[in-house]
Amino acid sequence: MSKLFTPIALGPLQLENRIAIAPMCQYSADGNGMATDWHTIHLGHLALSGAGLLIIEATAVTQEGRISPDDLGLWSDAHAQALKPAIESMRRYSPIKIAIQLGHAGRKASSEVPWQGGANLPVDNPRGWQTVAPSALPHAEGDTVPVALDKEGLARIKEGFAAAARRAHVLGLDAIELHGAHGYLLHQFMSPLSNRRTDEYGGSLENRIRFPLEVFKAVRDAVPAPMVVGMRISATDWVEGGWDLEQSLVLTRELEKLGCQFIHVSSGGLSPQQKIPLGPGYQIDFAARVKAETSMPTIGVGLITEPLQAETIIQSGQADMVALARAILYDPRWPWHAAAELGAQVSAPPQYWRSQPHQLKNLFGPTKLGQR
Repeated sequence: MSKLFTPIALGPLQLENRIAIAPMCQYSADGNGMATDWHTIHLGHLALSGAGLLIIEATAVTQEGRISPDDLGLWSDAHAQALKPAIESMRRYSPIKIAIQLGHAGRKASSEVPWQGGANLPVDNPRGWQTVAPSALPHAEGDTVPVALDKEGLARIKEGFAAAARRAHVLGLDAIELHGAHGYLLHQFMSPLSNRRTDEYGGSLENRIRFPLEVFKAVRDAVPAPMVVGMRISATDWVEGGWDLEQSLVLTRELEKLGCQFIHVSSGGLSPQQKIPLGPGYQIDFAARVKAETSMPTIGVGLITEPLQAETIIQSGQADMVALARAILYDPRWPWHAAAELGAQVSAPPQYWRSQPHQLKNLFGPTKLGQR
């Protein structure tokens, strides 16, 4: 029996299976963070995939927190209204549970979209702006030097996270994932490579994780208990002297004390000096270690492309769920094909039931079709 297709709970949130769609930036907002028709098409497409959980892309909680000028935002009620049609469409036609990833890009903000090279947009570029960060250290040589955040800036961003969380709740979303990975603002506070502060937010590990924990608490306190809140982390910077797995374990234990209900384990993204040994499931050992030392459900991610590979990760206890990104963009029916290969069942909309292969009578569960 496939364990990948068994139910799992993230706190009070019940999922049909253990497949998550990881948040993937689309760089397709209207230039001021507003969702467009692309989001309705793209998210609706993925909502029909049969996965248990869909996490909407990294969504900026303040205007300067966007990765690119075309990133999605949720820093005003108008942004929530722009995203609402996509959410309502998914709810109308799919049972998938929906989360949103809230983030702030910090010093990695003001970047061009990937298909235009992804380079830093300087302040004097019409599409660029001044970035902020824990310390006045650019991400890469030649990038805009960020302004080190003062107490007022920290308070403003923390409230931005809380306000965006409240809007996510009003939208009827099921969960929030805080973006503490991939070299963005919360990760920048954690790593000694990007955080050189001398106040209570820098120096020791306790100090470096203080602001991310404060942000988590602000978000957790901003929404009702039934709304699930978790966090995505980079388990390591892949740079000597940077953030690493042992520090990640300290962070996850502190998050659990604050009521964190899942942990999504990725890696890297903080420094151009990173040396990542890419390969199938290259990050799963990090997820396994986190899972072994916490009671929170753990989501593993990273070049998971094959159904048997995903099944083995779950069966062996390396992670409680797997998240797919590029693989599910390439094959938006990946969960269907995985269920077929593993002898399991998966949800599909009745409009698509007639596509069930003749030899797989129960792939979509009990179905009934008739035609005149």
